[in-house]
Amino acid sequence: MTLTNKTMLITYSDSLGRNLKELDENISIYFGDAIGGVHLLPFFPSTGDRGFAPVDYDKVDPAFGDWDDVKRLGAKYYLMFDFMINHISRQSKYYKDFQEKKDASDYADLFLRWEKFWPENRPTQADIDLIYKRKDKAPMQEIVFADGTKEHLWNTFGEEQIDLDVTKEVTMDFIKKNIEHLAVNGCDLIRLDAFAYAVKKLDTNDFFVEPEIWDLLTKVQTIAKEAGADILPEIHEHYSIQFKIAEHDYFIYDFALPMVTLYSLYSGRVQRLADWLAKSPMKQFTTLDTHDGIGVVDVKDILTDEEIAYTSDQLYKVGANVNRKYSTAEYNNLDIYQINSTYYSALGDDDKKYFLARLIQAFAPGIPQVYYVGLLAGKNDLKLLEKTKEGRNINRHYYSSEEIAHEVERPVVKALIKLFSYRNNSQAFDLDGSLETEVLDDHTIVIKRSNQDKSALAQAVINLQDLTYQVTENGQTITFE
Repeated sequence: MTLTNKTMLITYSDSLGRNLKELDENISIYFGDAIGGVHLLPFFPSTGDRGFAPVDYDKVDPAFGDWDDVKRLGAKYYLMFDFMINHISRQSKYYKDFQEKKDASDYADLFLRWEKFWPENRPTQADIDLIYKRKDKAPMQEIVFADGTKEHLWNTFGEEQIDLDVTKEVTMDFIKKNIEHLAVNGCDLIRLDAFAYAVKKLDTNDFFVEPEIWDLLTKVQTIAKEAGADILPEIHEHYSIQFKIAEHDYFIYDFALPMVTLYSLYSGRVQRLADWLAKSPMKQFTTLDTHDGIGVVDVKDILTDEEIAYTSDQLYKVGANVNRKYSTAEYNNLDIYQINSTYYSALGDDDKKYFLARLIQAFAPGIPQVYYVGLLAGKNDLKLLEKTKEGRNINRHYYSSEEIAHEVERPVVKALIKLFSYRNNSQAFDLDGSLETEVLDDHTIVIKRSNQDKSALAQAVINLQDLTYQVTENGQTITFE
């Protein structure tokens, strides 16, 4: 299929049933036309980070199924796959060949070699301090070659994720081969995971390095377009960077909406929400929740520092089973700027507040992405969290088919399915159309969506103090209960 303006489900292959076959069946049986696309989180053989340390992209992990299962999904929904442009597993054939043959390896230039990157007598401590890091130490890892010699390679993320050198021809060949392979096997949209870390350049912070990052995006998009796919660069940072990417006519993520919406529902005030919706571009995917935590850094200067602190404090205060320690090193949290919780539990497991959050998302500019736990209004999974000591697993519950059948009978889940079915089938949410907001008072916002020729007009009046709403389209009341 091709990308369409319909709600995208974000899910692992084994989270809505045990494998891809059960996932396919459960979406069809329980979600109907509420779902138009699927972001299938990494389903390749991997050695860490729940799939984000891929060994290669040639195979589907046999535990999930095979390429026929993926293509079967692709016949019904537009699909997004992840491509880790910054790294590959140290258990990959590429790393092992390099480890065995060193400079004689065909992949000697595939990896970013720490000592070769730096001039003599560097890096200094100042160099290390300048790097935009995900760790509290230099982003490097030792490699011991078969001949007994040692070097270091760039290692931005987990121990299994070794950085690639995107300036080398062998790496661009690797990128081209894999993107073409993904497109042939049903991928309509390629999510460039952690792309802002991919370019490293001397005397920079090695994050979103301009102009080189634009050159890389242009090359990758050209490859993808020729293969029949598009790209979605993934980045968590100040919203101005997202807007820069949008100006270059790429799809972007709205990672600010989760915290803006939480602030609005906690405070009962709508002005910040109105301001953000008014300035957001249409060519984007909106989120409230993902497989990661709730991003804090994304909302800087959209909310004031005081409002961000208030929202974070309220999240821990009113959120159901949200504890500060779940977002710390004790629970292997890599990113201090994310809070680990399901969105439902962040709102105190409150059905009314949660539905309003999703109503705001449905009316926001762009295409909604809904994480599988969020679609089922899932609570924090403390059992999985404590079993694994992995903070993000609080929001990564494994649903059996039987559980899904039970969960979809809850009134709030029924309402969500009706909401996104409505949004997917209404002409008012055309991405070539327009959005207008009106603040009636401190607590009440009107959000209007219309298509290009104004023949379809949808309006949501939302009061965040008494938690009421009214949705109409062309004067007709729309209900979701």
